[in-house]
Amino acid sequence: MMNARILDPAEIPWKKLDEFDDRTVFQTREWLDFIAETQGARPVLAELRRGTDLAGYFTGLIVKRFGVPILGSSFPGWTTPYIAFNMVDGASRQEALEAVERLAFGELKCLHMEVSDRQFTPEDGASLGFQQKSYDSYETDLRQTEDQIFGAMSSACGRCIRKAQKSGVVIQESSDANFAEEYFEQLQDVFAKQKLVPTYDKQRVSALIRHLAPTGRLLLLRALSPDGKCIGTGIYPAFNKVAQFWGNASLRSMQILRPNEALHWYAIRYWKARGVQYFDWGGGGTYKEKYGPYPIAIPWFYKSRYKILSTMREQAQNMNRLKQKLLGRWRSHNSSEES
Repeated sequence: MMNARILDPAEIPWKKLDEFDDRTVFQTREWLDFIAETQGARPVLAELRRGTDLAGYFTGLIVKRFGVPILGSSFPGWTTPYIAFNMVDGASRQEALEAVERLAFGELKCLHMEVSDRQFTPEDGASLGFQQKSYDSYETDLRQTEDQIFGAMSSACGRCIRKAQKSGVVIQESSDANFAEEYFEQLQDVFAKQKLVPTYDKQRVSALIRHLAPTGRLLLLRALSPDGKCIGTGIYPAFNKVAQFWGNASLRSMQILRPNEALHWYAIRYWKARGVQYFDWGGGGTYKEKYGPYPIAIPWFYKSRYKILSTMREQAQNMNRLKQKLLGRWRSHNSSEES
């Protein structure tokens, strides 16, 4: 049987953890600090052993919602799709999940837990009685040549990338403090088109940049018009084998210059050149299919000590979606009246 032992912050082997082959940016120390700051959460790292043999490590955070202590790895609203385990070769993620369940409902005294891991299979959680959803996204294999990646895109997408180039759109890497402001203004413009509001605030973007930019694991891009105006922005973190499309926005009035396609194509080539093997497109959206990726579905398991808490979880998510729609319509109505 596998057992989990909580590590004291002073004994966490960060360098050793970053050497794991299955390590992602969402498990790094800086990303955990980002979640801790923006969610009021407390990181928890645990060592996993079978007998005396090291099996791996678990990474998660404890947060309280409506007074309920929750172990998340990840959790809805964290803009972090998966965290979970780093395992030695041959170690069972199902056994690891079982060990973390005992830890969560025992020593940590949590009443609810959620875990998503890129290496999970649906059976890992089903056999332990977990409820299951999935993080549905698309992925591009960066081990292909650039020509192969570009060739898999739709002809219309390829034309958009070429149009941006011919129109004089320039993609610029950024590291300055004004990036969060520009990005969020453009993001609000994007959501306003759908009569919605962003699902996170500008402070979260600023926190992400502050924690991740110094590590070299965060690519911030601007798309500039021929006259030097910023017409689009993109955020792409990466570490080890996986890069992530975290966020992108552009001015509706300038989308005819195709800044979004140009931003994504630059990010793909940037991380490919640095040895990253996979580009995760950051969730669903059929518009992403034009880039030629394949669909992925990463299991997301959750369980509560009391059944009513799982029901409350679903209701809370529905209420958040409704709130976003109502705020968007209210702002759209006010904007129409002012104009």
